Amino acid sequence: MKRPGNDSSGKIVLYQAQDGSVDLAVRIEKETIWLNLNQMAELFQRDNSVISRHLRNVYKEGELDRQATVAKNATVQIEGERTVTRQVEFYNLDVIISVGYLMRRWWL
Repeated sequence: MKRPGNDSSGKIVLYQAQDGSVDLAVRIEKETIWLNLNQMAELFQRDNSVISRHLRNVYKEGELDRQATVAKNATVQIEGERTVTRQVEFYNLDVIISVGYLMRRWWL
């Protein structure tokens, strides 16, 4: 497994299992990691709608403060033949752990 350095400059760090089966890019910034909805869906191997539902529950139940745990970052995407810049929400490690816990509780 590739391991990150002690870098908090907002760079993307790639993680990959030795057999190459898992590859997840994470943003490291402000002493935490950040994933967007698609990355969390990939991490937990669930559909985006499942992750989205759990995200709504985390904030609806007041478990976490949305202002403190969400950051919007410009992300460049290729759509067909054009390059588009979109604002994408990234969720910090507190949210990732909470969603993972809710999913585990939901599946048991």
